[in-house]
Amino acid sequence: MIQRLDYQGDLTNLRQLADALARTGLESKACWRVAERFAKAAAAQSKSEECTRARPLRAYFVPGRIEVLGKHTDYAGGRSMIVAVEQGFCLVAVARDDPRVIVVDAESEETVSFDLAAGIAPRKGHWSNYPMTVARRIARNFPEARSGAEIAFSSDLPPAAGMSSSSTMIVAVFLALSDVNVLMASVPYRENIHDSTALAGYLGTVENGQTFGSLEGDRGVGTFGGSEDHTAILCARPNEVSQYAYCPVRFERAIPMPEGCTFAIGTCGVVAEKTGAAMDKYNAASRLASAIAELWRSETGRDDPHLAAVLASAPDAANRLRNVVATAGEEFPEPEALHNRLRHFLVENEEILPAAGDALARGDVTGFGQLVDRSQQAAEELLGNQIPQTCFLAKSARQCGAAAASAFGAGFGGSVWALIEKSQTEPFLAAWAEAYRAKFPEDAEAASFFATTAGPAAFQVC
Repeated sequence: MIQRLDYQGDLTNLRQLADALARTGLESKACWRVAERFAKAAAAQSKSEECTRARPLRAYFVPGRIEVLGKHTDYAGGRSMIVAVEQGFCLVAVARDDPRVIVVDAESEETVSFDLAAGIAPRKGHWSNYPMTVARRIARNFPEARSGAEIAFSSDLPPAAGMSSSSTMIVAVFLALSDVNVLMASVPYRENIHDSTALAGYLGTVENGQTFGSLEGDRGVGTFGGSEDHTAILCARPNEVSQYAYCPVRFERAIPMPEGCTFAIGTCGVVAEKTGAAMDKYNAASRLASAIAELWRSETGRDDPHLAAVLASAPDAANRLRNVVATAGEEFPEPEALHNRLRHFLVENEEILPAAGDALARGDVTGFGQLVDRSQQAAEELLGNQIPQTCFLAKSARQCGAAAASAFGAGFGGSVWALIEKSQTEPFLAAWAEAYRAKFPEDAEAASFFATTAGPAAFQVC
């Protein structure tokens, strides 16, 4: 379901590996960075005390993503515009004869180990929560899976910065454990996961704990998100912006990147953790969307599962839904929040995103930028998931010459993307970073600024 290079060389041969990686759509500099991380991951795996050297080595590149537009729309059945980035996880794995899973972070040299078992208790608040959640779900959904693995990874994704580092780890570990257990040949897999979009949908439920088809849900990692991140990671196309709709995942269109443009990323240095109070804020947006759909179902007797389905049910559904929310809002604990959540979904999903995609498709970068400005404003005023740092990054990117700029991801910290001329990458990044340092000197040390093209989806190297 993912591209495979069938690379036959040594992962430590950087030139040979970088040349092979160029076939994936990664740019030249990114190929060398990825090759170096594969070499680091392979070295860490070979140092494992329980290294199974006789087994073949599997290697995977799994990228992070940019949510170009579609803030908090996926779990409500909406749509989003997404690209994969050139930063991500380089993961290597070797199968074991027992259910033991050993995972090594090649950067910190921290190691965790656990069994591929339905009863394991993931460690919340630690990165091991994600591979353990994957192993637990695999054991529950595919009871014939008995093989663990020795895994090592190296990542250059900024953690908790809105670029889907957690979802990327979930996808990477699943790909490794799926391969060593040949899950694609199993009956449950064949009945439920037919292509990469279905796999993205399934992995979204691994994270949020929901059931997928006949594959029963579990506790997940505690966030009530959708499958946008996993779709970008598994389905994005090099040099294109992809548009998908969700619940279930459906491809809508691919739009070429504007000629001569690339993305700049500014991470604000404020951690966008999906734990504790931050998780509660993130989940609140999801709960409000679900509450609106439930109010509709109670009022109409219909069974529309989410906001997008409600709005597609009839030509006048949007007006009827506004009336339902207005009537119920007086007794709802958060009437203003309920109204704002509906207004945001209508603006982002029904107005801005379709128009922005059309503008980008016809090469109207100016019009695209104006629509993105509206999206950022709606996030600040209606969704309420922005902080002063991300608001400033979006505004200052435009002042520094970006054609468009927006915060992305769950919010409450994280990052901003900017669409810029590739030839101006270095001066733009320098000016953007300097403006941020002047405004938020206390956060600037943890912030980072870098560029990325629209890169390829996840692929297997060998």
